[in-house]
Amino acid sequence: MTPPVKKERDVRLDFFRGLTMFIIFVAHGPDNPWNNWIPARFGFSSGAELFVFCSGFASSIAFGAIFLRRGIFLGTMRIAYRCWQVYWAHICVFLATIALVIIAHSLWPNGGFQDEPFGELFSDPMRGLLGMLTLSYLPAYLDILPMYLVILAMIPIIMILRRLHPALPFLFVAASYLSTWFLGVKLVGNPWTGFGWFFNPFAWQLIFFCGFFFGSGWIKPPPFGNRPLVIICLAFLVVSVPVNFWGFIDNVWFFADIHMWLLADEEKSNLHILRVIHFLALGYIALTFVNPRRHLLNQGIGKIIITVGRQSLAVFLVSIVTARAVSIAIKQGMGTPVEVAALNLAGFALIIATAYVVTWIKSQPWSSPKRQPLPQEASSGVKLGSPAE
Repeated sequence: MTPPVKKERDVRLDFFRGLTMFIIFVAHGPDNPWNNWIPARFGFSSGAELFVFCSGFASSIAFGAIFLRRGIFLGTMRIAYRCWQVYWAHICVFLATIALVIIAHSLWPNGGFQDEPFGELFSDPMRGLLGMLTLSYLPAYLDILPMYLVILAMIPIIMILRRLHPALPFLFVAASYLSTWFLGVKLVGNPWTGFGWFFNPFAWQLIFFCGFFFGSGWIKPPPFGNRPLVIICLAFLVVSVPVNFWGFIDNVWFFADIHMWLLADEEKSNLHILRVIHFLALGYIALTFVNPRRHLLNQGIGKIIITVGRQSLAVFLVSIVTARAVSIAIKQGMGTPVEVAALNLAGFALIIATAYVVTWIKSQPWSSPKRQPLPQEASSGVKLGSPAE
């Protein structure tokens, strides 16, 4: 019987996930000047959409097949195990960020770090720590992993609905998304104010399951390179720039008014539909350009980016804490262009180093059989071919 052929890993997925890791690192530094130039400043969507979409696509490959091969129960157990991993990863990065802020405050008592972003936690630690463990307290920049965890937990529901009828997963996703806009469905992310999660998982599941459905083959993308569609997407992307880029909206009232008119309150928390359309248009243009050149992705710097993308969870955890450290350094006076560039490049280097170290660890180098000495070496105690002492 011919053994099944292993499906080749899609380097495009890893490449774009790797790019997202660098963007997220810059975006999570509130005082990082490079934050003004990330792709999110030039359109409606941001690196968050790319991260969530790629996570959905990857989940269809990693988990979808388990549901098909081993059934709903084992597939659900696999999801539960992943949720457990993500939960403790979130707790660890939460605690690491708290420790970093405490250190910064001890070094610079007047730097205001006790209020960034843990002011409530330090004033009411019992409620804050309980909120941290129950995911009901999500300070700024520590909300992506909980969102991912909740959306992961929806996958078994999607797979069950798919068995009942192919249309039901799409109806479930649409209903969940609409409930955030028309019914105000949300999870509490601050026990003191009652504010919801900044990334509402019931809204952001829309972009996640877009990736999941594409990866599962339940949705077929349009042919890449279709000339009319390319023109429409490019036109939309170009028009999006002046109504989003701070260089326009901070200086021209007309563009600022259009921006406010187009985007409602909580447009990012509840994933405004313009963000989804912008991301899909940007993705179509990117893949139209990349597909004919996909064989070049795994070369040179592209190979490094792909390695980062394959270790996205570990890299993400390191980048969140590192971004905060870079922001603290900038706030304490390392704000010249050269210093900012050095800090960001050092952060990029740490991201890359993390990816390669984790790749090496996952290869389990300790499991390779130890070389046995040759008979001559064993009897003489001298390595064959080496001069005797």
